[in-house]
Amino acid sequence: MGIIQSQSIKSTLIITLGFAIGAFNTIILAPKLLTPEQFGLTRIITEAGITMATLCTLGSLPIIYKFFPLYRRYLPAKKNDLPFFTLAICLIGFLLVCTGGYFFRDLIVRKYSEKSPLFVQYSYLVYPFCLLLLLFMWMESFAWSFKKGTFSNAAKETMPRIIFTLLLVLVAAGLLNINWLFILFSFSFLLPVLFLFIVLRKEKEFVFNSVVSPVTSRLKGKMMNFGLFLFGAQFLNILSRTADTFILSSKGAHGLADAAVFTIAMYVVTVMDIPQRSITSISIPVLAESWRTKNLKNISNVYTKSVANLLVVGFLLFGLMWLNIHSLAAYLGKNYYGIEELVLLMGIAKLIDLGTGTNAQIIATSSFWRVDFTTNVIYTLLALPLNYILISRYGLLGAAYSTLISLSFYNVMRFGFLWYKFNLQPYNLKDLFTVIAAVISAGAAYFVPHIFSAVTDIIIRSGVFLVLFVPAIYFCNVSGEITELIKKYTWMALGFLKIKK
Repeated sequence: MGIIQSQSIKSTLIITLGFAIGAFNTIILAPKLLTPEQFGLTRIITEAGITMATLCTLGSLPIIYKFFPLYRRYLPAKKNDLPFFTLAICLIGFLLVCTGGYFFRDLIVRKYSEKSPLFVQYSYLVYPFCLLLLLFMWMESFAWSFKKGTFSNAAKETMPRIIFTLLLVLVAAGLLNINWLFILFSFSFLLPVLFLFIVLRKEKEFVFNSVVSPVTSRLKGKMMNFGLFLFGAQFLNILSRTADTFILSSKGAHGLADAAVFTIAMYVVTVMDIPQRSITSISIPVLAESWRTKNLKNISNVYTKSVANLLVVGFLLFGLMWLNIHSLAAYLGKNYYGIEELVLLMGIAKLIDLGTGTNAQIIATSSFWRVDFTTNVIYTLLALPLNYILISRYGLLGAAYSTLISLSFYNVMRFGFLWYKFNLQPYNLKDLFTVIAAVISAGAAYFVPHIFSAVTDIIIRSGVFLVLFVPAIYFCNVSGEITELIKKYTWMALGFLKIKK
């Protein structure tokens, strides 16, 4: 777990910076500079772009991180044809999606013209966003394989958000109108694509060879079978996670405005994704290599430690977030109603997701990757109708309940499979202690009397939670990696204070 620990710390810091910039945009700037409908439009462009880009890959990305180790082992770099052919597949997928979008244009108009006319007007901007994101996703898969996840995370998590910040500042200064804001927003991934391409080109193994290699000839059937199965799984997973934005925009009481409220709540909860994203990008090549060498002990080690680490950091972030959500609701005002209930329900759902560790990555890189497809199909078959029914009946809260129910069931399925098939069960009493320590610490901080000053209230409430939770985790040594981090940064802080004196 050494390489995962060292690189995931770097990735976590980068992703945290990206989330901080994104939080500034999503919570501070955008709600004050854009109407809820305008802000909602940027979100539906993003969600549609992510969904379409995943569809465009046609299963090529799972092939990269599953089979690239074999290409590196059996081929010299100049004869590696995997980059060329996977890029060709992605571009063919993009052309097919564009063709489908042209023929289904009338359907989009009918579904969104009443509740979200602004999306109908600017729906064409989804295509440049989709293409650039597609190219980035393709290169990101190679970056993970080259163990350069920190570079891809830096490009993905910071650059588009900095661009959005600059666009909002220009709007506030009167130097950019709303029309150009939306157009330039659709090109948010242009700089990340250029940056990651330069990084990868420095790798001698990232070449574009169009001649079919012996490895491709021998494994093409297995790769197609694997790619198509996981493609279905990935697309269904993305669709089930983005469908709430589409349904809220077309069925919600306030259309794009509902999508904006849901986006802010989701973004607050997504802060909890920081450790999961960094561990995922680093663990995939390690797990793939462990399966290749049949090193089940190392897989179990990664699984167990991922659960311990993600639970601690997840409860830490959720506690800080939930204890101070009332201050955020007061800042946003009446236009962004119901944010507290949404954050509570979706935060619990995310805790359940974090608490199952790297289960998805373990299954996806194993020889039982078809299970990934099956569980995603079941998840989607549950999530999509739940979203439609509950949103139609309960609006924003319906979307949150749907997320909680479907995500819980999804993770129970994956946990059960790994336990039954490989006897991989990552939990112990220390994980239970994490839950108990978090509940007691958050409960004590929750009953601190409210203070008129929002900043003071946040500092005191968060301080009480941290003073109780962090020492409890440290002295009980819930996670070896986290204990070492606490010790390291405590000594750094003490050293800094001595220097100051």
